[in-house]
Amino acid sequence: MAAVDFALIGGFLGAGKTTTCLAVGRLLAAQQRRVAVITNDQAADLVDTAQAAAAGLPVHEIAGGCFCCRFQEFTRRCDEILDEIRPDVLLAEPVGSCADLSATVLQPLKKFYGSRLRLRPYSVLVDPQRLSSHLWGPLAASPVGYLFRKQLEEADLLVLNKVDTLAAATRAEYLARLAAEWPNTAVQSFSATTGEGFAAWWEQVASSNSCGLRLLEIDYDRYAAAEAALGWLNARIGLRAVGGFDGREFANAWLAALRHAAVRAGAEIGHLKLWLTSPAGSLRGSVTAAAGAVQLSGDPLPAITAAEAILNARVCLDPESLTDTVARSVRRLGNERQVTVEVRRVQAFRPGYPEPEARFDVVFPGGL
Repeated sequence: MAAVDFALIGGFLGAGKTTTCLAVGRLLAAQQRRVAVITNDQAADLVDTAQAAAAGLPVHEIAGGCFCCRFQEFTRRCDEILDEIRPDVLLAEPVGSCADLSATVLQPLKKFYGSRLRLRPYSVLVDPQRLSSHLWGPLAASPVGYLFRKQLEEADLLVLNKVDTLAAATRAEYLARLAAEWPNTAVQSFSATTGEGFAAWWEQVASSNSCGLRLLEIDYDRYAAAEAALGWLNARIGLRAVGGFDGREFANAWLAALRHAAVRAGAEIGHLKLWLTSPAGSLRGSVTAAAGAVQLSGDPLPAITAAEAILNARVCLDPESLTDTVARSVRRLGNERQVTVEVRRVQAFRPGYPEPEARFDVVFPGGL
């Protein structure tokens, strides 16, 4: 069997990794090529997985740890996908707080898995708002700022995403500063939402065998502290209303309430993601910073009687406070709108110390 194109799509929380994977799926579907996706999180009930499945992409989820800490499971899933689904392209979306992937994922794949996977450049997506705060702004010296910089340092391809949100002059400035700071790394830009520049980026990825070109010098204690600075919460919640309720309005109000709660607590938001499904359709909501607005996409859902919500929250709060904030906010909204709220499952924690199953200190040749 011929090797399958494999691309790791990384970047910090809220950088647009899932949107990018879905856009690759649409782009290649038009070329009669099939894309499969592996998502990754520290716990189950992942919005990214639900969204990819709803878009019709074959998707497998690895929960309970990063790709690097569950590398054997990762390769087993790769085998399952290649044998059962036989995609033309396999995309992998790592946890948004994960770094050191060249040494712990890409080098092991090159050494042991090169006959099955044709590794393409590792793209690290960059949210412009994070650049101004976490790389060049007030959070640069924070633990999370350290992690953010390390993610950019190991990229084969740095990609400024969400360029549709930037003025032309600001876009040019950000691209120039990235290129000056990492002169040996290719820099591109696109909007995964509008498609601007997207095909050119994918052409560069699909045509290159250069992957995992550099290894990080990284302090794992600082890395672990950055991950642990965020409280992680995944929740699955049922919503019912005899008289019906507006799903889009409910989602917007809930995310806005969570954002305001974070602002009041002085807590930075890594991301808030909400996936709301009902027999009438589905929608996705997100907030990627405490100063950011709620963004919604999907179906209108103006009068639904039942829905299921999956919420993923990454906020600089302790897990207990985050759990309380989520529960209080959704129940208050339910009471105000005569919506019965059933909390079916909640997992809240801080990630443990990263312990990769394999880590190489040498760069192996990439591609075939």
